[in-house]
Amino acid sequence: MFKVIAIIIVFGVLVFFHELGHLLLAKRAGILCREFAIGMGPKLFSIKKGETTYTLRLLPIGGFVRMAGEDPEVVKINPGQEVGIIVEGDKVSKIIVDQLQSYPQAEVVTVEKIDLEQELILEGNLAGEYKTWKIDPAAYLINQGQEFQIAPWNRQFGSKTLGQRAAAIFAGPAANFILAFVLLLIMGLSYGTPTNEPILGKLSEDGPAQAAGLAQGDRILSIDGKEMHSWEEIVAIVSQAPDQELELIIEREHEQATLTLTTDNMENVGKIGVYQPISKDPTKSVKFAGDTTWEFSTMLFKGLGMLFTGKVSLDELSGPVGISKFTYEAAEQGVGFLLQWAALLSINLGIVNLLPLPALDGGRLVFLLLEGLRGRPIDPQKEGMVHFLGFAFLMLLILVITWNDIQRFFF
Repeated sequence: MFKVIAIIIVFGVLVFFHELGHLLLAKRAGILCREFAIGMGPKLFSIKKGETTYTLRLLPIGGFVRMAGEDPEVVKINPGQEVGIIVEGDKVSKIIVDQLQSYPQAEVVTVEKIDLEQELILEGNLAGEYKTWKIDPAAYLINQGQEFQIAPWNRQFGSKTLGQRAAAIFAGPAANFILAFVLLLIMGLSYGTPTNEPILGKLSEDGPAQAAGLAQGDRILSIDGKEMHSWEEIVAIVSQAPDQELELIIEREHEQATLTLTTDNMENVGKIGVYQPISKDPTKSVKFAGDTTWEFSTMLFKGLGMLFTGKVSLDELSGPVGISKFTYEAAEQGVGFLLQWAALLSINLGIVNLLPLPALDGGRLVFLLLEGLRGRPIDPQKEGMVHFLGFAFLMLLILVITWNDIQRFFF
């Protein structure tokens, strides 16, 4: 059960922090965020806090932050239409679009003019009298029993500076890199970090090192007369000597001793049954987290390069099914290994989202770059169509990769 829960938690945390990055930077820019969603498809759970509705959806394949102005407003009010209004103070706080009989406290107005973005006014006929009302910037439209907060132009995504919009989009992938660093830092602080000192870590039971009388913490001064200055040097000389007798000079409690052992042979590689030494120094944990985040990032970038150059085929990619299987296997190895795997997945999510493809964050950043070069935005309808086609292509790609995963792992 722990392994299944681990898969759900890992996927949920990666998506949550990605979308949280978008949400925080969008809110900081003053953009109205209507919904913060984890998953896609039908809603399973929702709660509203402030201006934003937080939802959990059925399909665990991503998430989104719905920012005002990114999609056409779902409710339109036209001249000649009758609406109900509720006035608080000197401003309209609610506009009822339909089912007026359900709101007897509302005043019924025949609309002549309404502006919900710039002027925030409503002009219309109330009981034979032409009147003008100011609309509260945080007013709600009520349609089919559902409330929708209006989005004045200064609260919409498109009203913000190029830098603010780019930051809100880039913040999602950036949050994944930050999350990876934090996960690796937690791993380092909890379990220690590997060091390159020529010191023995934990010994395997009944291994050559234990049989020879070596102990955890012994410093290896030399092997067969060759001085040892690092763990890597120990591994290099031992691995090249399968089934061979080695003479070790060690230092233990400030005293030197000479021991001999015969290495094991594992597929023509010498082994002595010793793990790499571990340090729990917090400063080394920070360095480990930074170095490993960088190593994972460069490794994944190189992998993407191999994919685009054809050195790696599409059949070798893994989708949700494959990732779930690998996450299950990581959970079997323990929490430390799972943290490292989750960090790798988080970096992967960040890098993939930065690809300059439609529907991804990288594709949206490309459109902002074009806007900066042109001095004016791309036609929203054309941009929306490109992202729609890109999203459809990505869904098709996910289906193909998922089918490959199913055939690979279950047939």
